[in-house]
Amino acid sequence: MRTLLTTGGRGDASDVATVTQCFADAHIQGLWLDIESPDADDYKLLQETFKFHPLTIEDIQHQNQRPKVDEYPDYNFAVIFQADWQGDDVAFREHHLFVGPHYLISVHLDPAPVLTALQDRIAKSPVLTKGQPAFLTYLVIDALVDATFPVLERVDDTVDRMEDDIIEKASPGSLDRIYHLKHSVTELRRYLGAQRDVFQRLITHGIHLQQQDMTLYYRDVYDHIVRQYETVDSLRDLLSSAMDVYLSTVSNRLNQTTKALTVIASLFLPLSFLTGFYGMNFAYLTTVLETPYLAFGVGVGTMLIAIAIQLYFFRRRGWI
Repeated sequence: MRTLLTTGGRGDASDVATVTQCFADAHIQGLWLDIESPDADDYKLLQETFKFHPLTIEDIQHQNQRPKVDEYPDYNFAVIFQADWQGDDVAFREHHLFVGPHYLISVHLDPAPVLTALQDRIAKSPVLTKGQPAFLTYLVIDALVDATFPVLERVDDTVDRMEDDIIEKASPGSLDRIYHLKHSVTELRRYLGAQRDVFQRLITHGIHLQQQDMTLYYRDVYDHIVRQYETVDSLRDLLSSAMDVYLSTVSNRLNQTTKALTVIASLFLPLSFLTGFYGMNFAYLTTVLETPYLAFGVGVGTMLIAIAIQLYFFRRRGWI
């Protein structure tokens, strides 16, 4: 599916002749062609109409690239990743951008709601582009980068809730969730680190393809990526802290269980001794020293007194 926009609004992307004409007039009104789930006709359009290098087409067809920017004589080819919150996990969306002097071609396999929302905004209010083709490109790149911020906030909230749940009741599911999120955050950090280098190169080398006064805007995008990278570092530390909280909670729970079992075992130690003592001397106690009823009462009383003395000392030392 293709979507075509210029600084004047939305155009007809289904007609190849219209796309070709808009591409020829891109120096006047600019051009943003967004291609979602490209098919054979789209690849033909990219290679024959726009004359893009076959290696860039191959990169689009074979996903799982790393963030990068390749410089060609008439355009730059960039791979940018956008983080998305899907279900209860972080997903990564791969976007391929052809950045020319007056145009931008974006290609992605998965739906991109953030780009759809931007397209609707530009269609309703073309003044957002300020009538500059370069600013249209900036709006797209800025939208892709800023889409990661809500994901980072969701991860932060998830970690906070996880810590509260762990303190309340630590379970093996919490540990699995921590490991899973830590893997996602590490992956996000890897992408953002490479993406930061990409925008550093775009600022210093790539913006010469477009207007020089856009450099300040791209520096702002670069600052956003740096903030995201620092936030991911903080999230990684939070997840490590959550792991420590989990291990401490499990250890404390084990200590409490061990202490309770120790107290119970300690209470039965004197009972076992007294039971053995009275059992071995029962005939002597009931025939020589005391009557059977008195001996039974003395035995039970001795056991109760022993238990009371133990409980007194346990409570005094704060064990119970």
